[in-house]
Amino acid sequence: MLLIRVWVCLLLSVPAVGAPLQGPVQVKNGWIRWLPGELPAGGYLTLVNTGGTPIVLTGATSTDYGSVSLHQSRLRGENTQMVPVSSITLGPHSSLDFQSMGYHLMLMQPKRTMHPGEHVVVTLTFSSGAPVRAQLELRPPEALAPQH
Repeated sequence: MLLIRVWVCLLLSVPAVGAPLQGPVQVKNGWIRWLPGELPAGGYLTLVNTGGTPIVLTGATSTDYGSVSLHQSRLRGENTQMVPVSSITLGPHSSLDFQSMGYHLMLMQPKRTMHPGEHVVVTLTFSSGAPVRAQLELRPPEALAPQH
């Protein structure tokens, strides 16, 4: 009986995909640049912090990929490098567009065959607060960021 109560509490603490978020973090415009086969994919989104304190994104997971990590593309001389980052801080009452700041999710080792038009659930973890689940649309390799 105690195990059932714990399980129900855990289910109620994580927002359902597509449900309005109860906390200060919102995810908007989520999408993944899908690549065929075993090639890694790039995930992009806009994080919105509606709260009065900074939030720190510390990681991400997906049941559809073996590995999801935080990266940032940085210009070094004439070359662009993808660099793993351990966290991304978002100030109070602000938003961060991953694509415009060079941030992205690196999604590796797909666990199933996927195609553009499908959706993938990604769970974002923060240094404090409940994880946030978001649906990201798979888009073809030539896709650009959605127009707002």
